[in-house]
Amino acid sequence: MQDDEKKIDSYKTLKVYQKAICVFDITCYFVDHFLDRGHDRTADQMQQAARSGKQNIVEGYSDAEGSTDSEHKLTVIAKGSLEELKEDFQDFLRTHGMTIWDQNHEKYKACVPLFKRHNDTAYYMRQIKDRSAEDIANIALIVIYQTLAMLYGYIKYINRKFLEQGGVKEQRYWKRVQYREGRFGRDGRFGRGDATPTTPNNPTPPTTPTKK
Repeated sequence: MQDDEKKIDSYKTLKVYQKAICVFDITCYFVDHFLDRGHDRTADQMQQAARSGKQNIVEGYSDAEGSTDSEHKLTVIAKGSLEELKEDFQDFLRTHGMTIWDQNHEKYKACVPLFKRHNDTAYYMRQIKDRSAEDIANIALIVIYQTLAMLYGYIKYINRKFLEQGGVKEQRYWKRVQYREGRFGRDGRFGRGDATPTTPNNPTPPTTPTKK
């Protein structure tokens, strides 16, 4: 599907968005079960960071139709929010004397390949039910790492798309040029379009008839 043919809610097909929902739901569960909302500001901050990661993916994807810069900016903000959330989970584990699973930890090695295959939040809700704060925080970290990796790839895609297609204003300009050439022809007369379409990769502007 072309970018200018997006359907309503098509952002929901993005794997990175689906993964970000999982991060948000795991965070909400963790905050509700292990943090004191009344006395610990971290509770609201963590939930807001998780929400920001998810919502900025949505807004960036939606804004892509009007502004390439906005799409890039909001997606980078989503990444920053998840980086912040990652730090909060690590801080919780460290300040409570709990173990942060490294790549050699048995549970880490068991979870990573499983989580790569699952982007549905119901799966993670089953995995974290009745688990300890240490387990859930580490599970959250793995899912956050995987979401961040997907976001890095998505940002690279946005940058590559900009280099290949230009920004939204540039794309609209060339579509207008193509429309005018198809309707009036390169010599300005109706119905005489050029056989070679004008595209950002073939940027030949319409010529102006020479005055005699």
